[in-house]
Amino acid sequence: MTDIYDLLYRLGATANYTGFFHTAYAVSLCVEQPDRLLLVTKWLYPEVAKQYGTNWKAVERNIRTVSCIIWREGRPLLEELAHRHLEQKPRNAQMLAILVSSLDTGPLAVHGLGEAVALAGKDNDMGVVDEPIREPNRSPAQRVRLGKEEQGSERSFRR
Repeated sequence: MTDIYDLLYRLGATANYTGFFHTAYAVSLCVEQPDRLLLVTKWLYPEVAKQYGTNWKAVERNIRTVSCIIWREGRPLLEELAHRHLEQKPRNAQMLAILVSSLDTGPLAVHGLGEAVALAGKDNDMGVVDEPIREPNRSPAQRVRLGKEEQGSERSFRR
């Protein structure tokens, strides 16, 4: 957990925000089980809320507050950790994915532009979703992401 605290401090977040601890715990849970990043409102926020005796909406808001601080104070380091220039502030799941992947703990499975993802292969390389591409041979069931159809597009990956 101290590695996570150190990372958050380097990014400009401080422990005087409740979200600092919520973010750190959320990252630690995602390190243990990266699939939590797929459905943060169902699989991650409630677990953090339970740990801290609050509700999932407060957890989401507090992590978003820390995310805004990181965007404002630690953007150069955040972009270095993401391995790319970020045009806009990452959403909570994207921010958490970047933080988890920067701890060098293993593959992630999160989909969306600018998010870290595990690439297929034996070496479990990490990549960043770069741009949408068409792959017409995919079935609609394969295009389902978090319960929503992606309108026929898949993503290309950059290592």
